[in-house]
Amino acid sequence: MTTQVCASGAGAVPDGAAPSSACWSGVWAMALCVFALIASEFMPVSLLTPIAADLQVSEGRVGQGIAVSGVLAVLASLAIPALARRMDRRVLLLWLTGLMGLSGAVIALAADYAVYLAGRALIGVVVGGFWALSAATAMRLVPTQQVPRALAIFNGGNALATVVAAPLGSYLGAVIGWRGAFACLVPVALLAWLWQWASLPAMRPEPHAAGARNPLRLLQRPLVAWGMLAVGVFFMGQFVLFTYVRPFAETVTLVGPYSLSIILLATGVAGVIGTALVGLLLERRLYTVLIAAPLAMAAVAVALVALGENLAAVVALMAAWGFVATAAPVGWWTWVARTLPQQAEAGGGLMVATVQLAIALGSTVGGLLFDARGYQSTFMASAALLLVSAGLVFATARKDQASAR
Repeated sequence: MTTQVCASGAGAVPDGAAPSSACWSGVWAMALCVFALIASEFMPVSLLTPIAADLQVSEGRVGQGIAVSGVLAVLASLAIPALARRMDRRVLLLWLTGLMGLSGAVIALAADYAVYLAGRALIGVVVGGFWALSAATAMRLVPTQQVPRALAIFNGGNALATVVAAPLGSYLGAVIGWRGAFACLVPVALLAWLWQWASLPAMRPEPHAAGARNPLRLLQRPLVAWGMLAVGVFFMGQFVLFTYVRPFAETVTLVGPYSLSIILLATGVAGVIGTALVGLLLERRLYTVLIAAPLAMAAVAVALVALGENLAAVVALMAAWGFVATAAPVGWWTWVARTLPQQAEAGGGLMVATVQLAIALGSTVGGLLFDARGYQSTFMASAALLLVSAGLVFATARKDQASAR
């Protein structure tokens, strides 16, 4: 693939082939799509109260819309590899981006709770489908050695959206209402669609790709099974703690809205920086990064228990958490690209399903512990899970070395 082909979108990447030159315009178009996608997914977090009041339901029921999108993300991630066997990935990505814009419009115009949930279901399909395709797309946009950098740029859109989605949604909701906030996502999705249409090359389907019909079959390979177990425990440990940072900060650190914003901003900005830097390390030290990340986060979890009443310490520790936690997924997507180069869609689908289930389980376990035993037990459980994850990554690395002999 040449720069000209990338710009025109007229050429095609051969089946399973890495391009000879990078299509960075396509990479940045995907990053914009990630930004819009994550903003769409988490916008309700800052708008629960006005949505609930307008639709005449409880805030809890509005929040369940996030769970609905998570369930649909799991199902879509497992189904998308079968579609990728028959469709040009460029066309598939354009359809998903179009669904994202449609979701924003449906939610903005929702006359009742059922229509709102339908809009959330659409965004769940996009989340699962897009992330399942992300590693395979990066492998067809840039040469093999630059895949970690491309994935870091994708996740840079994720990190940036994490920083701005909640405060921006809250601000727009106050100025133009919650419907207007969701409506603002539609032109962003349209811009992402146009940029992808102009920049992405054709990416031919692979009808004979192994594991495409059923991504779960990849778990029959010991290396894949160990890796998915490691990533699942990692995300579970992360969200046992991270889901409950706000109540911890409000009840232990005793912060108000302003100081809480500083903590969340420090976490998000550090995440953007970490994501920007991690690509350079992953090219040579993949497993080192994947082991170091949960170890560092476990140390932060223990330190938060010890220093939770000190605001300056909490800000610094959460910045360290964000630096590592936001960058770590780039490492795992790089692992998928390297471990399953011929089954990237199936591997991506399996990864998305694993992560979504781990997040749901981690949030649930964390909530039960937080209510029953307080933040100390919750954060120490997070640390324990993260340590287990580091051990599982080490076992995965040993399995990888053994299979390479």
